[in-house]
Amino acid sequence: MQIYLKLIWAYIKIGIFGFGGGYAMLSLVEKAVVGPGWISETMFTDIVAISQMTPGPIGINSATYIGFVAPASVDPELQGIVWGLLGSILATLAVTVPSFFLVLYSAHFIRRHNESGAVKAVFSGLRPVVVGLIASAAIMLMNAANFNPNGIKSQMWMNIAICAVAFCLAYFPLRFGKKQLKIHPILIIIIAGITGLILYY
Repeated sequence: MQIYLKLIWAYIKIGIFGFGGGYAMLSLVEKAVVGPGWISETMFTDIVAISQMTPGPIGINSATYIGFVAPASVDPELQGIVWGLLGSILATLAVTVPSFFLVLYSAHFIRRHNESGAVKAVFSGLRPVVVGLIASAAIMLMNAANFNPNGIKSQMWMNIAICAVAFCLAYFPLRFGKKQLKIHPILIIIIAGITGLILYY
């Protein structure tokens, strides 16, 4: 049962310190759940992909999924949907409740002090941190579990090509102002999934 207390504590910390939300907090989540061995790197990547494809913020979605699978992976006696649902509920509440109260307080504080030089300086420091955290998450996901899970060199190069095409489809239309050519991220994920089915099944 200790896993539930550890889940709560881990996601409370993520909820408090996960500045930038979404992909910016993935490095924190990875350290909290993969580091102790609750889930594998491959499973973490799969959860990130599923969280991106389902409605809602990726941070909350990933907390729900990880909360469901972590108890059973740590303690075989916690197999079953009831234990998984308990983990999902606790992890989701732990990551959202601290953020909820912090946002309420921050909104009240910023509304009163939005012209303060100190407040502007703090946000000037936070913006590049968010960029750094997102970059860290991107680098973290560039591992063998994503690009070469089966140890097959040809498959690795195919996966790198899929990654490069997905990046180009998502980045260049916005970078060069061709918004009419923009493809929704969910469509890119679906296309990549179909490509994987054709190439590897």
